[in-house]
Formats: sequence, structure tokens, C-alpha cells
Amino acid sequence: MLTSAAICPAPPLLARELTGADPVAPDLRRACLEATAALVADGPDLIVVVGAAPETRVWPSNGKLDLTAYGPGLATPPGGPPVPLPLGLGGRLLDEAGYAGPRQLQSVSETEPVAACAALGARLASSAGRVALLAMADGSARRGLKAPGYLDGRSIPFDSEVERAVRAGDLAALLALDAELARELMATGRSSWQVLAAAMNGQRPATEIRYCDDPFGVAYLVASLHPGG
Repeated sequence: MLTSAAICPAPPLLARELTGADPVAPDLRRACLEATAALVADGPDLIVVVGAAPETRVWPSNGKLDLTAYGPGLATPPGGPPVPLPLGLGGRLLDEAGYAGPRQLQSVSETEPVAACAALGARLASSAGRVALLAMADGSARRGLKAPGYLDGRSIPFDSEVERAVRAGDLAALLALDAELARELMATGRSSWQVLAAAMNGQRPATEIRYCDDPFGVAYLVASLHPGG
């Protein structure tokens, strides 16, 4: 049963190796760690990290964040095998929050249809007695002239609807997001949000928005969600 959840974005800038000693977006980093720490403090039997990748699959639970594609000269991480960026960042957040319990790293394809996302969310929610879910999900990347995807006027209402749904605990609305529109807006978090929404099994959780902004033309949302709250 899903007992708690958190939403964090998955930009490379969360990794200090890429930004140097001067922290970039410190408010965002702090919000992500606080949301993850709250997830850990809830005492789950299992924490599932969900994030976008080219394919839907389970990765080794000891997988490590691999930044070699983002920073020339960075070494391949020691220990476990490299995993997709969202899962690696989520795993690092769990480590920083002091979590040493069972974890599952679950990627979900950015092209996965809503029905498959919903089925996956239902399976994950029933995978242990007390399941916590950390959804690593970016909003649209077309919110300004300097955004990765340049400016698209549809990005503002799209991201606003995601924020509204999360803030109101109306996660069923996330299942209605248009996958094609999300692709056009480079909102890679669409499939992860829909996995989370299905894992809630119709509940309207109490939510706390810890961060909501687009400092680099990409929508970043950080939230804590508590079913039955």
C-alpha cells in the first residue's frame, strides 16, 4: 500500500559535480532533500524511485548516478552499475537523506501510454506493506526564450494544471494529461506523474508544495504527498 510519496525534478544541476563549489539553485536542492527526508521519516518498507528513461524496466537497486555524459572528465561511478539520470539522482537523494532500507529503481518510458503507466503504478503500490514512491519528474522545458526547447505558449497552462492537480490532491487529473502535448513541450515527467497518480488508487492526498518555479525555462515542482491525510 502506498503510504507516502514525493515529487522532485531530475535536472543534472542537482549534482554538485557539475556546478562546482558555488551551489546552483540552492532552494531547489534544499526542497528536494527535504521532500526525500520526509519520505524516509515515514518509515516505509520499500521506497520506489520512478523516473523517465527510454524503456520501462527495473534497474539494479545498487545502481549509481552516472554523470559522464554531462561532465567531460568525470569518472564512471564506483560500486553499482550506472542507471538513467532520474533514477541516479533519486538514489542519491535517498542516500543523502540517510535511507539504508530496501529500494527499487523503476524507469518508465516517456512514450508509455497512460494505461500502462496506471497498471505499473498499481503494481508498485502493492509491492510491499508500506510503500513510498519518489517520482523524479520534470515539467515542460519550453517556458522561455532561453529554455532548452525555446518558448511555447502552451507550456504555462500545461504546468499550471500539473501544479493545480498536485496542490489540490486531485491526482486523477494527472492521468488525463495529453501524452503528445507533453512530448511536444518536452515535459519528460508525464509518465512518472501518471504512475504516481495510479499508485494513489483514487485517494486525494494531503500535499505540501515545497518548490515551484522555472529558473532555467524548465518547470520544476517539488511536493510531499500523504494519502489519507
